[in-house]
Amino acid sequence: MLAIVAPGQGAQVPGFLAPWLEVGNVATRLGWLSACAGLDLAYFGTQADAETIRDTAIAQPLIVAAGLIPLLELFPHPTEAFGKVGVGAGHSVGELTAAAAAHVISAEQAMVLVAERGRAMAKAAAATPTGMTAILGGDREVVLAKLAEHGLIAANENGAGQIVAGGTLEQLAALAADPPEGARLRPLEVAGAFHTTHMAPAVAALAALASSVSTHDPRTRLLSNRDGAVVHDGRQVLRRIVEQVATPVRWDLCLRTMADLGVTGLLELPPAGTLVGLAKRAIPGIETVALKSPDDLDAARDLVARHGSSNPVSDMPTWRLLVAPAKGTFRRGDSADLLTPGATVGVVVTLRDEHAVTAPHGGHVVEWLVEDGDPVAPGQPLVRLHPEAVPA
Repeated sequence: MLAIVAPGQGAQVPGFLAPWLEVGNVATRLGWLSACAGLDLAYFGTQADAETIRDTAIAQPLIVAAGLIPLLELFPHPTEAFGKVGVGAGHSVGELTAAAAAHVISAEQAMVLVAERGRAMAKAAAATPTGMTAILGGDREVVLAKLAEHGLIAANENGAGQIVAGGTLEQLAALAADPPEGARLRPLEVAGAFHTTHMAPAVAALAALASSVSTHDPRTRLLSNRDGAVVHDGRQVLRRIVEQVATPVRWDLCLRTMADLGVTGLLELPPAGTLVGLAKRAIPGIETVALKSPDDLDAARDLVARHGSSNPVSDMPTWRLLVAPAKGTFRRGDSADLLTPGATVGVVVTLRDEHAVTAPHGGHVVEWLVEDGDPVAPGQPLVRLHPEAVPA
């Protein structure tokens, strides 16, 4: 099974887009995405220095555009991708890249949203001096306890013994003076404490804009940074992306879901490199390609050809299918043949918690694809529905 993943802020380096502008219609497509974002992304991706592209308002649109532009080189006919890509995910701002690639929103909508996201997060970061520190190694529970002791938040849990703390500069200084046992600390050069409560003002700004965005249900399994769950309702995908600005990124749980799904090949979109390393440590035997430059396109196409497989989500209209959000045991709920919009059809019980499965649009039950008590995998079809007028 093939996974395609999109990196987050911090993956960019000066000049990384320069070789891509020599390929096909990339320069033209980048010009269009630049117009949507209101930024000269060709300049920032080829000539700007590291300090300039570290600016949140620049870095985020640059990263999303960089992830989107190579996709047409890999899949000239985008519909082909939906039959080959088993799962998609993005780290932090990369969730917008993944949402556009999975057809939840358009590329243009993604660029408008990410431009506002970057500006709003930069503004929130300027309100209070905050930052982030990576904690490498150590026991997870010991690390989390130490962060709580100093009032810090585990903003990213990336797996492979890597946790990123976010909070005020005073709190981070206290952590540096009193680190968790057995762990190494590495301060990060970021503008603020992203994915913490310090970003709450940015959530409000982004939510106001997102309320006018139309969505589609994903055309492939799409994982959420919140809990690694497969999210199959486009509206919920966008809502989670907005809320994620101020809530922790659980990339470790996304990797766990990929392992549960049986992912064998993983392709990281530009600016690539970080996520493939985490995947290799989390999923033994996985084959990866970091798509850093056009020189990697042949290797990427080969990975797609060998690991691409049938995608059950795209085999039928998405409005007729409800899927499991996580690996666990399915417990059936509402047994009615005609479901009202938002009806809960059951829950998936995991080792950690329970995930409700709802029918966003309601409809007539055509066929149950699992029985009560059956074990289910992430993204596994549970029930097929037919749209039908239902009582209010």
